[in-house]
Amino acid sequence: MDPHVYNTLILSDLHLGADTSHAREATRVLKETRFQRLILLGDIFADLNFARLTKDHWKFLGYIRKLSNPKRHIEVVWVEGNHDHGLANIMSHLVGVRVYQQYTWSYNGLRHIAIHGHQFDGFQVNRLTLSRLGTTLYLQLQKLDFKSKPIARLIDRLNTRWLRMSPKVSSGALTYARHHGADRIFCGHTHEAIHSAEDGIHYYNSGGWVDSRLTYLTIDEQGVQIHDYNHEFEPLEHSERTDDRDSSEERREADWEFADFADESGLLEDVEYESVGR
Repeated sequence: MDPHVYNTLILSDLHLGADTSHAREATRVLKETRFQRLILLGDIFADLNFARLTKDHWKFLGYIRKLSNPKRHIEVVWVEGNHDHGLANIMSHLVGVRVYQQYTWSYNGLRHIAIHGHQFDGFQVNRLTLSRLGTTLYLQLQKLDFKSKPIARLIDRLNTRWLRMSPKVSSGALTYARHHGADRIFCGHTHEAIHSAEDGIHYYNSGGWVDSRLTYLTIDEQGVQIHDYNHEFEPLEHSERTDDRDSSEERREADWEFADFADESGLLEDVEYESVGR
């Protein structure tokens, strides 16, 4: 029997470049799941510093580039998040996909909107400089944390609850969907996978890939489903995990991975991108 093919798979908040990013697990999901459309729903990067990317992070980007090959007949969409801001042109060149502020499509007679969700987070919108400073400090904290990053992950969860991001984003997204005639709206940003509905309009959050709960969404004729990676996939071998390796060794391997990837994508031929994160 052929494996099930989803119409759409949605994944967000991978935060490549962060020490808490589960890029290897996310790549595994994409390799072992069949779908016609992939939506990367923002904050795929932690920041604009490509020097933070590890070997597993470059492998994820390399696989996205493979999926975007027209021969595969898979539509790959990148929706810009607040951490991805300024990367639109680079991503189009690097992995061969278009980058949108929001993406709209119809399926099964329903109108869908995918938007990262920071637009509905008042703190993010009104205190952009302070938010970016917080991101920088948070990334530095990860380097001082223990191998499994318990402190960084705890702060991430507390930050989401303290700022009440989930209810604010959910409320704003439902209002936005109503004004734009959408039946379903999908967001990321909060790192908390949830579903809520109001007046027949459904809001879904795809969660994130920096905490212990790793989630993504799928859409097919049966509806929308929130998937938990830890419940659906066998654990990866710990011997190959980045957490168990020397960080300097991992970064050196990442440099080789970057060189191979950049050469394959033609990145090294374009002077415009030489200063990005390097």
